[in-house]
Amino acid sequence: MLAFDIIIVGTGHGGAQAAIALRQKGFEGSILMIGRDKTPPYERPALSKEYLAGEKPFERLLIRPEQFWADKDVALKLGTSVTRIDPEARQISVTGDETIAYRKLIWAAGGDARRLSCPGAHLEGCHVVRDRGDVDRLRAQIAAGARRVLVVGGGYIGLEAAAVLRKLGCDVTLVEMQDRLLSRVAGEELSQFYLEEHRRQGVDVRLNTGLESIVGDGENLTGAILTTSEELACDAIVAGVGIVPAVGPLIAAGAAGANGVDVDGICHTSLPGIYAIGDCAAHPNPYAQGEVIRLESVQNANDMATTVAKAICEEPEQYDALPWFWSNQYDLKLQTAGLSIGYDTTVVRGDPAERSFSVVYLRDGMVIAVDAVNKTKDYVQGRKLVSERAMVSREDLEDESRQLKELL
Repeated sequence: MLAFDIIIVGTGHGGAQAAIALRQKGFEGSILMIGRDKTPPYERPALSKEYLAGEKPFERLLIRPEQFWADKDVALKLGTSVTRIDPEARQISVTGDETIAYRKLIWAAGGDARRLSCPGAHLEGCHVVRDRGDVDRLRAQIAAGARRVLVVGGGYIGLEAAAVLRKLGCDVTLVEMQDRLLSRVAGEELSQFYLEEHRRQGVDVRLNTGLESIVGDGENLTGAILTTSEELACDAIVAGVGIVPAVGPLIAAGAAGANGVDVDGICHTSLPGIYAIGDCAAHPNPYAQGEVIRLESVQNANDMATTVAKAICEEPEQYDALPWFWSNQYDLKLQTAGLSIGYDTTVVRGDPAERSFSVVYLRDGMVIAVDAVNKTKDYVQGRKLVSERAMVSREDLEDESRQLKELL
């Protein structure tokens, strides 16, 4: 039976960073990284942006050159899924009924794109954007002449895909069940700005509208019926409706968790010797008033990976990283620091009509988050306000003659 000191399940940002951080901290034991993807670790955010647009070749998405992993003595087992975990024996079973032993296990499997479940969702032309294969299939259909695309979901993935598809010359309709875009992650000011921007760019945005069913010729989709009863002709559908945390084997092995898998302050699960990081890890987050949440971001995956590496190397440190995110749509760069969960006040700095502004979120007078659109200075300085839990008046924030760093 194969045996490794550390097995890392998942080859995304979290898994890759866990291996890198362990070696950087001097860990000399054996490391195996297992991934369902057949490709060495690569960046995922660019998939719905530069890669879909054809602006960045796949080779530039690799987190490290393939030879790097061999040089760092990190074994890769690609195109492989973990099917079972035996936490008492400290063994896992993988595709092909192979059993591998471990001393410590780091679960960094992320999540699977939530698929459409309506009638007709099995037809060719239904897409998600989660891995390279997903985007390659969508790109191939666009290259073959598909021009009418329906995007389902008004979150970041849906909006980023819509922006790229418009750039590629597609006619794009976007439907969102809620009454505004980005309803889970941003305030109304930002939602309204992106609604107007996408409509200005030619996207037919339908709010309070969902997908009822998909129609086709038996093999390929030809259209969609919306919840408004309208039938919309389309060649392709892109679903951006969230992810399902990939934690099945962990939960089956007895790990605690409802929305993902629960971890403590050093990212340890309820199972002995098993950690979990990234999109699938539900953790008490200090920037969410200690609420147990999952964060789907590169920052969270990387910082959790470093936290686990420190714990394994007997330098435990509680996870306390400032959340940050970004989104590129058209010529707009959105940068976010903090979490706007529970905000009671928003302050807009600048004029959205000039396509450069920021939104500061407060709760009981404390700055908890900043959204900056083409306003990097506010983002950089706003990070400090959030991390310091600064108490700042609305009047001071509204005064654009004052830089945010002056308000600490």
